[in-house]
Amino acid sequence: MPNTSKQADFFDHIQLITEKFLTKRAQIRHEKKEKRKAKNPVLDWLDAFIWAACMVLLANQYLVQAYRIPSGSMIDTLNIGDFVFVNKIIYGPELLPGFFKLPSLLSPRRNDIIIFENPSYISRGVAFDVTQRIIYMLTLTFVDIDKDEKGEPRVHFLIKRSVGYSGDHLVMENGNMKIRFSGEDRWVDENEYNAAMGWNHHISRLMPQEQYPALNAAAKAAGWIDVKLNPSEALYSKSQASGEMRFPDLLTYEKTRIETLRKASPGEGRYAALLAKHRLGWYVPQGRILPLGDNRDNSRDGRYFGPVKKSKILGKGMFIYWPYWRMGIMR
Repeated sequence: MPNTSKQADFFDHIQLITEKFLTKRAQIRHEKKEKRKAKNPVLDWLDAFIWAACMVLLANQYLVQAYRIPSGSMIDTLNIGDFVFVNKIIYGPELLPGFFKLPSLLSPRRNDIIIFENPSYISRGVAFDVTQRIIYMLTLTFVDIDKDEKGEPRVHFLIKRSVGYSGDHLVMENGNMKIRFSGEDRWVDENEYNAAMGWNHHISRLMPQEQYPALNAAAKAAGWIDVKLNPSEALYSKSQASGEMRFPDLLTYEKTRIETLRKASPGEGRYAALLAKHRLGWYVPQGRILPLGDNRDNSRDGRYFGPVKKSKILGKGMFIYWPYWRMGIMR
């Protein structure tokens, strides 16, 4: 009998605790329900909006962010106006927009499509940059307050392909890239290398090879004019065809022009230095990557501003989500 009495007391105690817990939970639910009824609908909507905005900001900052392609530098891989998602966590996200990049065990690999800070971008101040990026993220790239005097968006970020890697040496011959990989002693044609690796993205060339004689003639004529000499009639006539080029290879043009200036003034040291820069190409130091656009004749990329630090690379291109007919994985 004593054991039976103790068991009954134990179960009565458990029942009492359970009843108190359920009563308290029902009371809390009732109070929350009454508060919601009494709450201003505008404040209720505002709370929901703020909560959703915070979720969007967190996802954009640390996981996946939306971007809009501003130029044709990556045609045919990416077109002007494409909306894309970028993986922000893969290379280490920034703790705050524009500040304190977190470390990552992964680094950009050759041929990755990467997004990075534009080295040519001139900041308007920390407060403006942070505000602009928050609005840009909240509106999924549809609103960009960072405009120039013409009302065009100022390009803060660039999306290119990772082509040159640490230790690589790269040169261009008539618009075609050749690479001497780190530790190698021979030059490899980029197109041949991509084919051997099974990379089937298209490197767009807007300037046909048959137009190079006219381009070089125009560059030589410009060089002679720069040193106050008249080009020959034959050279001048040949150069006139260059006026029909919509997207000339400006790097080749400048190299030929400087070669002409160097021949005309062999004692001028600055021409020798400029020519050496064009002939030697680009070397990629440790901890940097040379990004290039797939649309080589219409891309302001690493050939102009040089290799970029890996710490400035913010993410990897993942997916085109708009327009719907172009939806698909970025390769």
